[in-house]
Amino acid sequence: MSNAAQAYARTSHATASPREIEAQALLKAARQLLDVQSNWTGPDKNMHDALLFNRRLWSIFMSAVETNDNPQPLEIRQNIANIGVFVMKQTVDMQLNPDPAKLKSLIDINCNLAAGLSGKV
Repeated sequence: MSNAAQAYARTSHATASPREIEAQALLKAARQLLDVQSNWTGPDKNMHDALLFNRRLWSIFMSAVETNDNPQPLEIRQNIANIGVFVMKQTVDMQLNPDPAKLKSLIDINCNLAAGLSGKV
């Protein structure tokens, strides 16, 4: 990457809002899961890596909504926690019984939340 591109990348990350950063992380997770689904050859390292990234991301979201200093209304925090529980269950199910069709709900959730965070709903 050129020096100019690196400087731009640093600046764009420094000026991105938390909502934009969350949206980008969700889209990255969705892209990884979609790549696994599109190139399915059975459970492999790519599947496990994509599921791990998504699970870690959702663990962060779930931890954030549990803190007392979270500014979001309780109802929104509960909804995020409920979605997180669903994501975790889907992830475990995918690991125990791999099926590329099961990735659709995880991809859709991430894309829809990213769109909402980006104001593109």
